[in-house]
Amino acid sequence: MAETNTQVSDILSAEVREEIEHWLKKFPAEQRQSAVIPALTAAQEHNKGYLSTELMDAVADYLGISRVTTYEVATFYSMYNRAPVGKYVINICTNISCMLMGSDTVVGHLENKLGIKLGETTADGKFTLKIEEECLAACAGGPMMAINGHYYEKLSPARLDEILDGLE
Repeated sequence: MAETNTQVSDILSAEVREEIEHWLKKFPAEQRQSAVIPALTAAQEHNKGYLSTELMDAVADYLGISRVTTYEVATFYSMYNRAPVGKYVINICTNISCMLMGSDTVVGHLENKLGIKLGETTADGKFTLKIEEECLAACAGGPMMAINGHYYEKLSPARLDEILDGLE
């Protein structure tokens, strides 16, 4: 186990371990698995926005849970990225409400403006068009998207241009 702990401290920064410890204090000692979501979030935030397999393994080892548990969480929730992403990660809602309000126009405009398709990152590493989101829970404001967790509603091509130009 000492070897695993050394490897974990080589992979997880002191800052990430401190944040994980903060969350572990909120759960009973025998329920360390309960901290997996905030632990993965902390690890991702300190790793340029994505989780490598090595990082997920280190989180699992630190929490004392199975590695497959971290993989299950990281693959289930769309907030986790398992490959490098751009500075701005764009999630577009394409659920029925947003689709009926024109999310296909939003997707098409973004793909044209950025010169990439869904799931790709611009060559300069600035933007990633994440895969379509099933729902971002802003149905009354569709079509909508989230950029790095910030919601933008009632989108049109002109509004998209304004938003993206404001990020540059």
